Amino acid sequence: MKVAYVLSSVSRANGGISESVRRLAQSVERQPGITASAFGLTDSFTATDAPLWNPVPVQCFPTRGPCAIGYSPELNRALADATPDILHTAGLWMYPSVATRRAHHRTGKPYVVSPHGMLDTWALKNSGWKKRLAALAYERAHLEEAACLHALNEAEARAIRAYGLRNPICVVPNGVDLPDLEQQTAPPPWSSTIGTDKSVLLFLGRLHPKKGLPQLLRAWATLGDAGWHLVIAGWDQGGHRAELEALAREKHLESRVSFSGPLHGEQKEAAYRAASAFVLPSLSEGLPMTVLEAASYRLPVLMTDACNLPEGFHVGAAQKSVRTRQRSADN
Repeated sequence: MKVAYVLSSVSRANGGISESVRRLAQSVERQPGITASAFGLTDSFTATDAPLWNPVPVQCFPTRGPCAIGYSPELNRALADATPDILHTAGLWMYPSVATRRAHHRTGKPYVVSPHGMLDTWALKNSGWKKRLAALAYERAHLEEAACLHALNEAEARAIRAYGLRNPICVVPNGVDLPDLEQQTAPPPWSSTIGTDKSVLLFLGRLHPKKGLPQLLRAWATLGDAGWHLVIAGWDQGGHRAELEALAREKHLESRVSFSGPLHGEQKEAAYRAASAFVLPSLSEGLPMTVLEAASYRLPVLMTDACNLPEGFHVGAAQKSVRTRQRSADN
């Protein structure tokens, strides 16, 4: 059996989606009688990150027109040549949805769709008019014709039903590889700028309004210096980092907050090992890989219920952040 994963990006530009799908594809590839492959759109990190999918072969294609759509006729041809038995789309609102549905019409083979939190109420409202147009043009049909919809948790399954979809749903959460906690690593990226007497609260992810970072900075400003330093690590999206840095200056947080930029590979691992706790104050998530990764390094986690990990609260492995999901949305 041949399984093909179709994404807007196979690189870090796709955040936790590319990471979770990469490990899923590699796990599927190890199963007897199954071969996996991945198809995506080219971005500035493709050349660096595509080799991380080995032994799963990856093909990426240039786009034409607006990057937000990702139109790529070459992707259509590649899926036709690959003749997969099952297609699996990860993510919504871009041209891979169109290419997957066209491949289904051409071959009659079934496909699975993983929305990865993109049908959450907050996510649907963000750039809502664009998503409504995309739904009318192609996304609604793409979702309705899927043989199965993959939800990461029960909350996402409810969001899928609330969107009006009646397809079969399979709830399968993300997973992470457990690290060797005895292994020695390089110093964290902040080792030369933050004193060893400070405990570090780490945020790691893309800098996007849905992550709730303005609310976090405002809350941080009310706490005073209690021996903690907030490290915000991640790649900028749409100039949000400049907005956050301006807010940190406005709140006089320069000595208590650091922006370290994106962390990957050994740097990311070193950050998890050196942090004292982890925070993700998101307004909308599917099932965040960073929270799972932080937990695998035995870090206490501060998160909102929008992270869709109620198990963490139930067993006392996490605490709710200062603002709940609804209060954050209202602000």
